[in-house]
Amino acid sequence: MADWLTVLTTTDSPEKAEALARGAVEGRVAACAQVSGPVTSVYRWKGAVETAAEWQVAFKTTAARYQALETHLREAHDYDTPEIVATPIVAGHAEYLRWIEDETAQ
Repeated sequence: MADWLTVLTTTDSPEKAEALARGAVEGRVAACAQVSGPVTSVYRWKGAVETAAEWQVAFKTTAARYQALETHLREAHDYDTPEIVATPIVAGHAEYLRWIEDETAQ
């Protein structure tokens, strides 16, 4: 796994998205989080195709802090099955990547 990650989730309101973002940063399981939205999500849920407006949250963290971030999201999220997807950051500005490490240090 890469040393740094972008982790995505979605939720159904800007207030919930900001609360997830703020909680992760305050808990030092993410260095920062960007809230985008609304986005239109189309998905199959309980046998039906659904469409919903959602807000996406992109967290920057380290591989070492991923499990703590996932735990935070699972506990704080109100969806039955929240999206929690990690994508490796394979390259980036060295000072920014070091900042991610510093801000998520335990």
